[in-house]
Amino acid sequence: MNAIEIRDLSKSFRGMYAVDHLNMTVPVGAIYGFIGENGSGKSTTEKLICGHLVPDGGEIKLFGRPHDDPGVRVRVGALIENAGCFPSSSVYQNLRMQTINLGLEDPDGEIRRVLEIVRMEEHADLKFKSCSLGMKQRIGIAMALLGDPALLILDEPINGLDTDGMRIMREILVDITQKYGCTVLISSHILGELEKIATHYGIIRQGKMIMELSAEEMDSRAQVFVTLKTKDMLGAKRVLESKYPKVKEEGDALRVYDVEDTASIVDYLMKNGHVVYEIVKNKVGLEEYYIELMSKKEEM
Repeated sequence: MNAIEIRDLSKSFRGMYAVDHLNMTVPVGAIYGFIGENGSGKSTTEKLICGHLVPDGGEIKLFGRPHDDPGVRVRVGALIENAGCFPSSSVYQNLRMQTINLGLEDPDGEIRRVLEIVRMEEHADLKFKSCSLGMKQRIGIAMALLGDPALLILDEPINGLDTDGMRIMREILVDITQKYGCTVLISSHILGELEKIATHYGIIRQGKMIMELSAEEMDSRAQVFVTLKTKDMLGAKRVLESKYPKVKEEGDALRVYDVEDTASIVDYLMKNGHVVYEIVKNKVGLEEYYIELMSKKEEM
């Protein structure tokens, strides 16, 4: 069973499609990275899944049931745009009000549970307005986790966070899936961070899903390249271009693509009078893969 199955989903505003006959599949237990440029339809799709918007057409199923089924709606938590907290109320008070809205039994126990998940146990009495951006994002996730949902939908939760804030957020999201069995759908522009935790990806453009793939599939498709440095970079580039089909300058180094054997490159350059003093084999990351995919779509 999949956590989310979307077929032929559409939503338009003033005659323009924000979501255009979109298909999406999110496996149970996944951290699904939802990727796309601004205005591509990510937030609209998430709002449709959550029931905040009514689709023009298509089908949304959550855990095999219609997304508007009351029995499945209670299994969904979401943080879209902001947490909607009262600034002058404490973290605990804001969470307490949400437990009342949800009609939860044992509200104090549930608040302790979610605060522990988001590493905020020691800040329960802090006023929301006194919290840092990273803390506010974690409070928003805590609000979404009340009631122990099976699916968590997050819209740009790591944007604007510092390095430590992003690290904490990564750890929380991995814990949510691995320790608590929750499926996570997360949109983000910070692809380098998303790449560290996502198990699956969906790439959307102009309201259409252009690709879905697992992290393993993405890794298998990513180009292998070798980064190297020599004293005469321009001369080395000319030499390499005579043998290798794709050589690019990247900052103060050269990249040679689709090469596995670093020793052969070093040997070839030495025979042609260039000594390599640094060489590393790597793979194209998610951000580069995404940019390259988008550029190919523009050319089509």
